Amino acid sequence: MKKTLILLLVIAMTASCAREQKFTVSGTIDGATNETVVLQKRVPGSYEVIDTAVIENGAFMMTGTIAYPQMVNLAIKGKRGGLNFFIENSDITIHGNVDSLYKASVTGSKTQAEFDAYKASFEESNAEMSQIYDKYRQARMDGNTELASSIEKELEALDAKQTELKKEFIANNPGSYVTPIVLGEISYYLEADEMENLLAGLDTSLNQVQVIKTMKERLVALKSVAVGQKAPDFTLNDADGNPVSLYSKLDGNTKLLLVDFWAAWCGPCRQENPNVVAVWKEYNKKGFDVFGVSLDRSKEDWLKAINDDHLTWTHVSDLKYWDCAPAKMYAVSAIPSNFLLDGEGVIIGHNLRGEALALKVKEVLDAK
Repeated sequence: MKKTLILLLVIAMTASCAREQKFTVSGTIDGATNETVVLQKRVPGSYEVIDTAVIENGAFMMTGTIAYPQMVNLAIKGKRGGLNFFIENSDITIHGNVDSLYKASVTGSKTQAEFDAYKASFEESNAEMSQIYDKYRQARMDGNTELASSIEKELEALDAKQTELKKEFIANNPGSYVTPIVLGEISYYLEADEMENLLAGLDTSLNQVQVIKTMKERLVALKSVAVGQKAPDFTLNDADGNPVSLYSKLDGNTKLLLVDFWAAWCGPCRQENPNVVAVWKEYNKKGFDVFGVSLDRSKEDWLKAINDDHLTWTHVSDLKYWDCAPAKMYAVSAIPSNFLLDGEGVIIGHNLRGEALALKVKEVLDAK
């Protein structure tokens, strides 16, 4: 009898634990009547719907299970945007307004609370960066290039400081489900060896996270285009529809070639273009050239940006946006992104921007 009672207790506890492995997302959305809320998660290239619910008297509720804590989006059907938050198998409450759902409060998710604390730790430096950026933008508008260059260095220093803090967070929180988000924020700045080291330090429980899976796939590509590797060749059409290969630009006269991934719609790219133009003007006759690869969708916008920004070098594009084949080949996940090749096609620099590009080009060409 005693054994039977113990067995029944174990079964009851197991069933109880099984019942607990679910989430409940409920709350109120002021200003919403009979509209549908959609709970969805990001998957490569689109969103996957987890659940939906009709808002009745401003309130809604959804239940289900989630494999692990992850970032999801709560949106009003037919409206863009919405609230991004960490869901987990717990009772989560959301309160917001239909016109500003992205500002809604979230309680009941420990992972979301951890993420909120992480974001709060950067509020002061983000505010400082915003103020400095306003000064930088004003200096650019005023045509004060010397002041803009000085302010740009301040921004780069602050950005570097934030990146180091994020690396510390990753190292100190190897099992946190916030960590993949943080790693994603700085992945653009990481070379293959550093990304590999950071990924190797993570708890194996994070291997199921899509961001980590994607980064491991990207790491393979990153290794193939790391500094010291031979740049993979590719061919795309120029503005006139003529196919142009990367290696056709390494014709013996070119000692350095910058493969520049950019787009007309990319603000940071357009801000960086004057720096590239300045380096091209100063060093083109000494053997420096640029090969522009656009991630545009509109040929009209692409050609207008080339003309407006005075980009006088060779340009190619398949006009496929992020489906650009060479961008995938070169593991480009954000733009502007560039690779500096020597005359033999060996990669000797990556993501050199502003003064860093000018200094590297000068260093190499002066040594020849």
